[in-house]
Amino acid sequence: MTRREEPQDPDRKESGDVPSPEGLAEGLARGDRRALARAITLVESGRAEHRRAAETLLDAVAERRAASTLRVAVSGAPGVGKSTFIEALGAHLVAQDRRPAVLTVDPSSRVSGGSILGDKTRMPELARNPGAFVRPSPTGNAYGGVARRTPEVIMLCEAAGFDPIVVETVGVGQSEAAVVSMVDMLVLLVLPGSGDELQAIKRGIMEQADLVLVNKADGALEDAAAATASEYASAAGLLPGRWRDWRLSVHTCSALTGCGIVGAWAEMQRFRTSLDAEIRANREEQALHWLWSEVEAGLGVALRESSELREARAHMEGAVRRGELAAPVAAARLLRRIFAR
Repeated sequence: MTRREEPQDPDRKESGDVPSPEGLAEGLARGDRRALARAITLVESGRAEHRRAAETLLDAVAERRAASTLRVAVSGAPGVGKSTFIEALGAHLVAQDRRPAVLTVDPSSRVSGGSILGDKTRMPELARNPGAFVRPSPTGNAYGGVARRTPEVIMLCEAAGFDPIVVETVGVGQSEAAVVSMVDMLVLLVLPGSGDELQAIKRGIMEQADLVLVNKADGALEDAAAATASEYASAAGLLPGRWRDWRLSVHTCSALTGCGIVGAWAEMQRFRTSLDAEIRANREEQALHWLWSEVEAGLGVALRESSELREARAHMEGAVRRGELAAPVAAARLLRRIFAR
């Protein structure tokens, strides 16, 4: 039997093992999922030649993104059912002829650097659905429940025509609030009986949440879920809102049975519609935050890798180790060396 020859893929116009940014950009414009997967691999790479190609790609797609997309982060404690909820939501969205992209952020292996949990395997139906796109990414050295290159990946998914973009964070806690600098809306999943009003107020993430969903509201837990939703709704009234025209919304749902999923999506749409102008202004601030985060990260890399500063760097590190210089003083002197050049 003669093997059928595959057609030439324009995305594979490469030099060595570096993908063609132009070819990938063309693939994204067509909504090609394979081109999107390869583009994400490119922007997540730390190799110098890949970073240069990634810059070209991001520059090419910067103005192709739809401004009306909704970026949603889903956070919650381990075991709350984030993956099950997202798969149920994704199935509903695909049935409505939408193209959701799901970015799952997993803890990184200290051995291989790859994802440990592999959340894609916990959304098997959605991952196989041609109308959706599911991509796990390791956190690497990033903090805040998201991966280092999550903003770039969101940008690429939008360029490929996916909407909404759903980011599943690693867990829940004070640090998870960092994801708010990358998305429009933060959805917090909680368990029935997860805490009284005081505990809800204490959690810093509650001040960032836009929608609280008490999951697993089915069977024997249905009444407990309703009581918990009431507690959170009462606590929400004591918290400052992030938005002028939106107050924290609290509902129950069951990702297992699908109950409340349609209502949850309706709340997300209401959020997007109600805050259109505020979301646009917020994205401008997020873009500036992203700019300076990249500048700071780039300065750190340049300082550590500069051969011209090797001697000064070694001297400062030795002085800090021996306690002869405080770390902030050494850092300031190294920075002055950079700008003096």
